[in-house]
Amino acid sequence: MRQGKRTKTPRSFFKVYRSGRAAQVKKQGGQIGRWWFVLLLTAVSACRLTPTPEATFVPDAAYPVPTPANPTAYPVPITIAPETAVPQSQTTPTLDITNDIYLPAIGSDLPEATTNSGPTPIPNLDFAALQTQLQAEGQALAYAKIGFHAGIGGTMEGLEAWMRQLDAAGVPFFIKSADNAEPVYIAQELMKQSGVPHTLVYRKAAGGDHYNVPNYDLPPQEAARIHWQIHIEAFPPELDPNLVWLETVNEVDKNRAEWLAEFALETAQLALRDGYRWAAFGWASGEPEPEDWQSPAMLEFLRLAAANPDRIAIALHEYSYVLDDIGDEYPFKIGRFQELFRVVDQYGIPRPTVLITEWGWTYEAVPEPAQAMRDIDWAARLYAPYPQVKGAAIWFLGGGFSDVSNQTQRLIQPLTEFSLQHYFASPQWPTLAPVAPEQYRP
Repeated sequence: MRQGKRTKTPRSFFKVYRSGRAAQVKKQGGQIGRWWFVLLLTAVSACRLTPTPEATFVPDAAYPVPTPANPTAYPVPITIAPETAVPQSQTTPTLDITNDIYLPAIGSDLPEATTNSGPTPIPNLDFAALQTQLQAEGQALAYAKIGFHAGIGGTMEGLEAWMRQLDAAGVPFFIKSADNAEPVYIAQELMKQSGVPHTLVYRKAAGGDHYNVPNYDLPPQEAARIHWQIHIEAFPPELDPNLVWLETVNEVDKNRAEWLAEFALETAQLALRDGYRWAAFGWASGEPEPEDWQSPAMLEFLRLAAANPDRIAIALHEYSYVLDDIGDEYPFKIGRFQELFRVVDQYGIPRPTVLITEWGWTYEAVPEPAQAMRDIDWAARLYAPYPQVKGAAIWFLGGGFSDVSNQTQRLIQPLTEFSLQHYFASPQWPTLAPVAPEQYRP
């Protein structure tokens, strides 16, 4: 998340806001967080996740991703099921916060588990049977797509258990991590063994602003080449670029949308050349403006992304910026991905892959679990009909930013239950869900 926040604003805000920043520089929390990230990185540290034993994984195996055909319009309303109450955990997870600093284990096997680290099994739906049932009805099975954003430090007790339980049930999950490769590595190795199409995102963030935004003073193509080189040099060698999305920019200057389109076009071509999966832009919540998707260079980039959905994606951030109203100004903040889909539909471009790499309320606060899970339930229903939206990462399990990591950690157990006990019906490919914001208004 950018070093700042927005407060509740009228809808017209999104037409007049042009500073290129979502907010002012964060005060104490953000400053401490930035300094702390850099300090920990100098020790090459990672936040401990307690793994459990697994079989040997196939090294360097690329998970196959099918290339979709050109879709047609989805002609009927979307069915969402089941209409059940959001499950709430009956116990509050015990937080195990340590100050251990160590090098993450890297190899073809995951580290040995401790004897008492296994999670309590959660009953899950028979997703295979549901998929067969929905296919007979002309629909497709969709899962809850809400996951987590990890980082250096913070509180991640239960994160690995969440990954393992969903993987064992065949439920795809979405995880992003900044600077700490270990959570993504564990997810990657699970994916190699099970074949479940999890969505994994990594970003190098600490070490200077030049990692987060390109040099706007250079021609966009030159800036792209320089920026790409520093990121592939920093890409953790244990991560497989065929499986892990690399996000290189964060909440870019919206006033430079045409420059950024040319930058993205060049970077995408470099990613294709080098065999990486790349996620572009990392637009802040409420950005960009609709017209910014429609410049000549941007449309060319969107066509390239649509032609390579398993290699080029668009990273968006969707925050409410309001703790007690997740749907504030919907669909101008959360739900803004629909504007991108409206534009590409208008121009006859297949919908590109979208990764919502930051999602939530504010940069330093998460609601109590009961309210948070109601908000997550709504968001899961919003994203479910759109297979191009691979998931959304709740901000934030990493360190800094006040107490947000502890608050977010309380959602791991109830979100595990929710993901294992809920499903959604979506259009069957190649049909498309309509862009109909009012249909999903909270």
